[in-house]
Amino acid sequence: MPRRIIRTLQVFSACALSLTLSGCIGTWGIAPQSKTLQANSLTPDAAIREAASDAHWPDQQWWQAYADPQLNRWVNLAVAGSPSLAMAAARVREAKAMAGVVESAEQLQANGQASLKRHNWPEDQFYGPGALSGANTWDNNAAIGFSYALDLWGRERNASEQAVDQAHMSVAEARQAQLELQNNVVRAYIQLSLHFAQRDIVKAELEQQEQILALAKRRLAGGIGTHFEVSQAEAPLPETHRQLDSLDEEIALARNQLAALAGKGPGEGAQLQRPSLTLAAPLKLPSNLPAELVGQRPDVVASRWQVAAQARGIDVAHAGFFPNVDLVGSLGFMATGGGPLEFLTGRKFNYNVGPAISLPIFDGGRLRSQLGVASAGYDVAVARYNQTVIGALKNISDQLIRRESMQQQAHFAAESVAAAQKTYDIATVAFQRGLTDYLNVLNAQTLLFRQQQVQQQVQAARLIAHAELVTALGGGLQAGKDVPDEQRQAAPKTPASLALFDQQPGNAE
Repeated sequence: MPRRIIRTLQVFSACALSLTLSGCIGTWGIAPQSKTLQANSLTPDAAIREAASDAHWPDQQWWQAYADPQLNRWVNLAVAGSPSLAMAAARVREAKAMAGVVESAEQLQANGQASLKRHNWPEDQFYGPGALSGANTWDNNAAIGFSYALDLWGRERNASEQAVDQAHMSVAEARQAQLELQNNVVRAYIQLSLHFAQRDIVKAELEQQEQILALAKRRLAGGIGTHFEVSQAEAPLPETHRQLDSLDEEIALARNQLAALAGKGPGEGAQLQRPSLTLAAPLKLPSNLPAELVGQRPDVVASRWQVAAQARGIDVAHAGFFPNVDLVGSLGFMATGGGPLEFLTGRKFNYNVGPAISLPIFDGGRLRSQLGVASAGYDVAVARYNQTVIGALKNISDQLIRRESMQQQAHFAAESVAAAQKTYDIATVAFQRGLTDYLNVLNAQTLLFRQQQVQQQVQAARLIAHAELVTALGGGLQAGKDVPDEQRQAAPKTPASLALFDQQPGNAE
């Protein structure tokens, strides 16, 4: 449509608005109150500042750092077959389709209709059309109607942009679901590895307990031992067998969990072999972390798209205060009387075309309430975004602190195991030579296996801390390629033509 016509219609609509809105409908100054947090305004702690900075984000296949081919295979199986990811992908398709539905309102709408009716005209002054009174005739018509929203105030355009922003948000949420799934698979796999390691320790404990029992029996048979020592050596065996059975249960349950995460049955999980995890090189942090984080974590990106969508929702609410102008018309045939198809002749052709204008005057506060909902929704989205950014930096700092702690704990745990092993070896030799009783051997053995358990737990925690840190950094999913700019996130201002009619509730008619 020529710009001159559009400008004329805008002027006409503005005049109509000024004549009808004077004191009737205003926004009352309803507007968002929140502002998005600038990530670089958050001060990182010492853990982040002291971390290595080489502008390197995690690789997309970050779990390969554990150098376990079986883990690689199961992560890929989970990404390909997980029902949770299938649901996330379906939500993305749904959001895109909804965006298409909303965008269709900006296009020309046309529909056809036709009716063939045999009409009896009653003999009545109201219904009877002159000579047709009491007659039976055909009353047929066929028409194609069309309408086109001129969208002078951007309502349809902003509604379409809002739907597209929501589709972007669903894509980011799908990335977040994928990242969480990968993290869950890695964590479950590490737990499976820990259960195997703990089982080895308990099995070794059982073997040593059986050796001590055999030694106690030999000492008794040789006349240098006592029945009490044999009884002491037999006492811990049932509990150790119970621990072995419990760990077998944990291994089976971990296999089932991995199978469920991958969308497989328990039979697939039962084929899992013992993990062989290693982690040599530590993960380094990227440079300029706070600002870069905003564009890399899927949950942060999803929050940004939500803010952008809510901003467009305010524009849609503003447009509701203005007159709506649509171009409508129809082309068709109609006839009363004659044969059943006579209405299709050229002399029965008719058409109409022109603008259709609707204008809000009194609405009981509906438009103001809709604007209030949109403004409050924007504030909620901004608060959620700010909280997500703050939580993201906290999460990274937590994982850095935990990673550093796990490295130190691993060193101390290794020293503790070495010292406990030395103590146990000395106690065993002394018991064999009759220089000490079994209680000292039992205490030394208990200390050794407890330290070995701690060492394996620390190692598992170190591996998990790596996975959590990668997840906190966005998992290498490159979400930063799909991020709204700052201007798109900004709250729209109240149009000047609406601000003129703002009034306080106490002065409303």
